[in-house]
This record gives sequence, C-alpha cells and structure tokens, in this order.
Amino acid sequence: MDQNRRWYDKDPVLSKAMKILETTDDQVQLKIAINLIKIIIEHNIETDKFRSVEDLLSAVEEGRCEKGNERWYDLDQTIRTAIQMLENCPEKTQSSIAREVAGLISEKIRDTYEVEVPEFQ
Repeated sequence: MDQNRRWYDKDPVLSKAMKILETTDDQVQLKIAINLIKIIIEHNIETDKFRSVEDLLSAVEEGRCEKGNERWYDLDQTIRTAIQMLENCPEKTQSSIAREVAGLISEKIRDTYEVEVPEFQ
C-alpha cells in the first residue's frame, strides 16, 4: 500500500517545500505561487507540452477539486492554480521543479522575514 497520503509526498524535497509553503503567510504564498506558475510554463514550453493557450488552460482545469475548498491551497485561486499545475506535471518534471520551488521558498522567506532558512536536502 502507498504510504504517501498526498501526491507531493512522493518527492522528499517537494514534500518539505510544500509543508513550509503551507505555513508561510498569505503574501509569501502568493509570490511563490506566481513564480511557480512561471517556472511550470517555462518547463512545459521547453518540453513542447504547451503549444497553445488552450493547452495551458486545460492543464489548470485538470486538477480542480470538485468538493470545494478542502485543501490548504484551495483558499486562494492563484495558489490553487500553481499547485494544480505542478500536480499535473509528469513526476520527472515535478522532481526537477521541486528543487527550484525549494530554493524559491527559501529565498522568499529569507527576504520577507530576514531570517536564516535551513537548506533543503
């Protein structure tokens, strides 16, 4: 049986990044979500997955939660869109994006709170 409760727990770096992201304040989450969307679009353009605006929009719609706002990231549309886009990426792409996300989170938290942030391992 799969021990991972959430899709992002399969990758330890992504799991840790998501846990930290969940506990940051709304402004930091929003900044990271916007940057995450940019990163995902860039990765998918490089792999020719997104060839049109319609491809991009359908990628956003694929992970929509039908039950409403049950996940921590469902409360804000931009954050939900970023996380859904990440979830719909192939695992290989998720893994490569995970390190970028972790670095982005560390950078945003450091800038916002001016504190030492432990490195993602």
